[in-house]
Amino acid sequence: MSDTLTQTAPASVSLPSRARQYYALTKPRVVQLIVFCAVIGMLLATPGLPDWRVALAATAGIWLVAAAAAAFNCLVEQRIDARMARTAWRPTARGQLTNTQTLTFSAVLCAAGSALLYFAVNPLTMWLTFATFVGYAVIYTVILKPMTPQNIVIGGASGAMPPVLGWAAIRGDVGPEALIMCLIIFLWTPPHFWALALYRAEDYRKSGLPMLPITHGSEFTRLHVLLYTLVLFAGTLLPFISGMSGLIYLVSAVLLSGGFIVYAWKLWREYSEALARKTFRYSIVYLSLLFAALLVDHYLSPLL
Repeated sequence: MSDTLTQTAPASVSLPSRARQYYALTKPRVVQLIVFCAVIGMLLATPGLPDWRVALAATAGIWLVAAAAAAFNCLVEQRIDARMARTAWRPTARGQLTNTQTLTFSAVLCAAGSALLYFAVNPLTMWLTFATFVGYAVIYTVILKPMTPQNIVIGGASGAMPPVLGWAAIRGDVGPEALIMCLIIFLWTPPHFWALALYRAEDYRKSGLPMLPITHGSEFTRLHVLLYTLVLFAGTLLPFISGMSGLIYLVSAVLLSGGFIVYAWKLWREYSEALARKTFRYSIVYLSLLFAALLVDHYLSPLL
């Protein structure tokens, strides 16, 4: 391949600039949310505080493997990213980093994270995290994303794994509580990404990816956003129904889910790009606050 993406990167780039380029490959905001959900899983896995050494090693290991998956995603999708305004700035899309540099960076992060999880945490967490890497970087990015408009739904399984990884790191198993948290993220993923796809529809059209707004239209997608928020609301009640949480979480889940449903209803009835953006941003805040409420409930409910 003779294009600029495979050329040797300019030697004149300063070390800080090169470091920023590699850091950008890790999709920091996405990885931060992944690690946050994993840490929640660790904290919920034990009545008190987990062993800080294990928790720290697990957090670092999961971050490294998640960052590796993000970098591999940038490598695979560099041509698609170059066509989209939202992603055209990425170092791989701009040809600032070569394929070899990006692949090596991803491999080193994945190997380091896997080794840390295996030796400092437990083998189960390592294998689950590696399986998540394969699910996102290969099954979702390479196979599902360019093949079906249901890519987000099916591929959401790998993105929903962080609480399971955190739980396994502390407990050494995969309990029903961890699976409930996984289910919540799984149900949250489609309305979250479809809200983004709605106001970035032209970008996705240029990319050639079969996202739902492109293949089935805006109204169909908006209806599915609403339907998924309703199903998500039911899913968020499971921690309370199963006895995993108390009233603090229940009230928070009802209020937060109610807000998401209101956004989805408005989006379905009267679409605007501004509203789609607000819905997407709210979905991020929603998930963060929902899991934060679960954590607060975990520590405060026994005291009430």
